[in-house]
Amino acid sequence: MTAVTEQTAEQEEQAAPAQTEPELPTPDGASRALLRGLLGPHRARVWAAAIVLVVQQASVQAGPLIVAYAIDRAIPALRRNDHGPLIAVAVGYVGCAVLGAVLQRVFIRSAARISQDILLDLRGRIFRHAQALGLDFHERYTSGRIIARATSDVESIRELLTEGLQELLNVGLSVIYISVVLLYLDWGLGLFALATALPLVLTVRAFRRRSHKVYARRSAAIAAVIVQFTETMNGIRPVQAFRREKANDKTFAGLNAAHRQANGDAILEMGRFTVSSWLLANTSVALVVLWGAYRVAAGSLALGVLAAFVLYLRRLYAPIDPLAMFLNSYQSAAASLDKIAGLLAQTPSVPEPEAPRELPSRQDGMPGREVVFDGVHFAYRTGGEVLPRFDLRLPAGQTVAVVGATGAGKSTLAKLLARFYDPTGGRVLLDGVDLRDLSLPELRRGTVMVTQEAFLFSGTVAENIAIGRPDATRKQIEEAAKAIGAHDFIAELPEGYDTDVRKRGGRISAGQRQLVAFARALLADPAVLILDEATSSLDVPGERAVQQAMQTVLAGRTAVIIAHRLSTVEIADRVLVMDAGQLVEDGTPDQLVAGDGHFAGLHQAWRDSLV
Repeated sequence: MTAVTEQTAEQEEQAAPAQTEPELPTPDGASRALLRGLLGPHRARVWAAAIVLVVQQASVQAGPLIVAYAIDRAIPALRRNDHGPLIAVAVGYVGCAVLGAVLQRVFIRSAARISQDILLDLRGRIFRHAQALGLDFHERYTSGRIIARATSDVESIRELLTEGLQELLNVGLSVIYISVVLLYLDWGLGLFALATALPLVLTVRAFRRRSHKVYARRSAAIAAVIVQFTETMNGIRPVQAFRREKANDKTFAGLNAAHRQANGDAILEMGRFTVSSWLLANTSVALVVLWGAYRVAAGSLALGVLAAFVLYLRRLYAPIDPLAMFLNSYQSAAASLDKIAGLLAQTPSVPEPEAPRELPSRQDGMPGREVVFDGVHFAYRTGGEVLPRFDLRLPAGQTVAVVGATGAGKSTLAKLLARFYDPTGGRVLLDGVDLRDLSLPELRRGTVMVTQEAFLFSGTVAENIAIGRPDATRKQIEEAAKAIGAHDFIAELPEGYDTDVRKRGGRISAGQRQLVAFARALLADPAVLILDEATSSLDVPGERAVQQAMQTVLAGRTAVIIAHRLSTVEIADRVLVMDAGQLVEDGTPDQLVAGDGHFAGLHQAWRDSLV
């Protein structure tokens, strides 16, 4: 690859490997804002589910009260041969149990639907936002980390929503119900029971503080493992070709060990919390029973009330294990939510204009559009200026070849014209309209770029060509392939245009993939066509076929050809020679060949290489 941007990206990846790449900063309040945005569309359903849970908890928490009534009222009534209170106790207990079970089922179904809708929305947001972010972001933030945000981090939130949230609501409501009932039954013993629970509250708060850093580290460790695995599998050919297996094994083993350590620390934190919580809970129950027993013996407390107290305290402390699991899920989900919010807080480097303009109408058969670089300056995020000052005018319909040494700024020029980046100074104009004032769909319809590495998606050959114009008919697709010289090899494939090219087009050769990319660009029918080293992967026969087809493809369009192969330059109307981000030669191919400049030397060296 010759683009300065691609070199910069490689340097960044070498300087900041997957395991040490810093996480994106999360702005203050971004996580809460994201959570509100996710819950907002489902507010009415959330309130309805909450009301169902409130009633369900009321029916469940009535049990100990019914037991107290049975001990203090129903059993003494039996001695008087009165069976009514005991029958009422049985009916009430069974009725509360049935009502609680029915309402719990209703709540679980509604909560599951809400959580799945939220997760669906969240995954969609991550995918859409990642596509909208500019090349500068994707060159410094590895795809493995984006995958981690959309998979392991979303899975952490799913566990919280589907498994932990109900436990939290149940615990919260039971604490409120039980506290009120204990104070109602006996305010003195109730205050004492609630006071003994205070150390448990402090223990929960301490666990949250300690575990937050642990779970943030665990989330980062998971992401690092995914990054290493994804990048290794994507680059499996060079890995095997250069015998990187052992080195990758060593790197992966280190990341895996860090992941194991982070997981172990999280488990230890949860173990400490569970053990200390149960110790405090059992101590509290013992103290309440001890004082309550003395009061029962003294006649100041009914036996049924003490029994209800013990039952309620057991219910109050019973969710310790589920609470620990919830806090585990909560800390993991909170760390994941922070990372997702940090990703979603990134703003596109090439934003849509607030008041988009339209390009002037271009009638069929008319030349392409005029391109002007007006005082353009450009610097990459981690490097110096690539284009210190650049002025250029390309008349409509002109084919321009840009040549120069690696790092001269050729591909940067192409990426600015395609608006993959915005200039740091000056303007790039298309028919007098600043590219920043055009909506991205409008710009993409008028400007198409074919790069050195033709990327094909999984699917058929016809589907990959039709990316240039999704509504194209099969006839139009085949005509585009014929014009570019791709029809013959496509027809020889097992299923012709319906042949699945598989992952990244691996079923066909690199040259054939490039021909498909050319057919895709031709079908899109842009006014401006950018070819960035687009013929470099073709063999000599393939290159000649493409050059012949390009005579037709480029007719009536403004074309910018970035090329190292000087054979490609021969079809250009004009040649620009770049060096250190500046134009050092400008003229027709014949003029520059006849001179004694840089291009003449390149051309002579190329001719000598053919001998």
